[in-house]
Amino acid sequence: MSNETNPWKTLQSQEVYESPWILITKHEVLNPAGNPATYSTITFKNKAIGVLPLDEHYNTWIVGQYRYPTNNYSWEIPEGGGHPDVPYQESAARELLEETGIKANTYIEIMRMHLSNSASNEEAIVFVARDLSFHEAEPEETEVLQVKKIPFAKLFDMVDKGEVTDAITIAAVYKTKLLIESGAL
Repeated sequence: MSNETNPWKTLQSQEVYESPWILITKHEVLNPAGNPATYSTITFKNKAIGVLPLDEHYNTWIVGQYRYPTNNYSWEIPEGGGHPDVPYQESAARELLEETGIKANTYIEIMRMHLSNSASNEEAIVFVARDLSFHEAEPEETEVLQVKKIPFAKLFDMVDKGEVTDAITIAAVYKTKLLIESGAL
């Protein structure tokens, strides 16, 4: 029988940094062996939202941008933050329009996942968007984006070859491939 209870004991916690997006907390704890330790956590104030647009011919749109934390250029599905008090589908629609100019009539939630559960509580909610229409993109001032329309099969190949390293994109592409192959999409 497995033990699924928390083996960590928190002795004291101190908030050490806060921004509009994250809170970093230093915890003095007893680890599972009962020894004193320090554990720091990052609490994200928003949910990570990803949306993979897919047209009737199985084309998709990816967004290229420079990612400051990883110091690299990244091709990804449209992504952004969603406030926990806003319906996630509404946040997905906003991100899709902002980054690509696409609106969708149908949003299918395909997964939820924790992105780095050893140090943060960041949760991603991922959608596939269908029944698309095309409008003017509305990027935020901090976004310098390239948008590419490509066949979904090409995006799958890019992920499979390791050319895409964004976790939300990788998970979304593999899950979408399974849904397409099963006839669910």
